[in-house]
Formats: sequence, C-alpha cells, structure tokens
Amino acid sequence: MTYESDYDAVLTVKARRDRLDTAIAVLAADSEFTPLVRRLGCLRGVSTLTWFALAVEIGDWHRFTGNTIGSFVGLVPSEYSSGSSRVQGAITKTGNTHVRRLLVEAAWHHRARYVVGKTMRDRRELAPPAARARGDAGNRRLNARWDTFRARRKCHVVANVAIARELAGWCWSLAVLEE
Repeated sequence: MTYESDYDAVLTVKARRDRLDTAIAVLAADSEFTPLVRRLGCLRGVSTLTWFALAVEIGDWHRFTGNTIGSFVGLVPSEYSSGSSRVQGAITKTGNTHVRRLLVEAAWHHRARYVVGKTMRDRRELAPPAARARGDAGNRRLNARWDTFRARRKCHVVANVAIARELAGWCWSLAVLEE
C-alpha cells in the first residue's frame, strides 16, 4: 500500500517536472533570450534548461570579460599572499550560486571524448555559423583540458571546477558574439 502511494507521488512529480520542462522550452524558443540560448547551445553539457537559466541569471553579459565572469560566479581560487609568497586555496564560492552549480554540472560533460552527435548537430543548426565555430573550438579545448588534467593525475573534482571556470569564459564569448 505504501509503495503504491509513493510510486503515485513520484509519477505525479515527474509529470509536473515534464510539464515545466516543456513550458521552459517553449519560453526559451520565443523570447528575448532566444538568440543567446541558441548560441550557448553550441557548447556540450548545456541543455535548454541550463541555457535559459544562464541567460536569465546573468542578464547583461557585456558587463563582464572572459576573465571576470569566473569571479562573478565564484569559480576563482582564493589567495593568501604575503610578501613574495603566493598561495592559492579553494574557490571563493562568492557570487551567483545557481550559475556556479549549472556550470560545474555542465563541465562534467566535457570529460568524455568530443563527438558531435545528433542532438548536438540539431542544436548547432539553430545557431549562426560564427557561434558554431566558436562552440566547436570551446568543446575541443575543454575536452583537451580534461585530458591534460587526467594525464597529470589531477583530482577529478578539482579539475572539473577548473573546466567550469573556463566554460564560463566560453559561455561569455558566445553570449557577446555579434550575429
């Protein structure tokens, strides 16, 4: 009896989630953020929900540079410096927590070998040619960085945060790309 009621609750929540995902996809397809969402779609690990959340949360991407976007979301290392010594610590975790979480989750997708599959091809067709080329360069670079971290036997969680910081820069470059 309990199993059935819990199972019904799970199905109800799943149906609600699916309805919300559909509503977000419709909103993302026809809004002021649509061109930006399509350009960001050229990067791996960034689905419609993630694109739209990044676009809405950050708003005006022109207020940043490729280097400052990482600090806005708290993905830069903290620093303890005195005199000539310089020690970097854990990431600052200041700034927008939601965007940081989205970027860290998206960065995991760059760990696997970069292959342009059907889903990626479909998303890239919606973007302008310059965004496709930039997104492809970003995907290749981020995958190569993962390979470098693996070769150096870097802790995978630390490596992923570094990839997320660089992914923020690639997102910025696509966001400010002129069409």
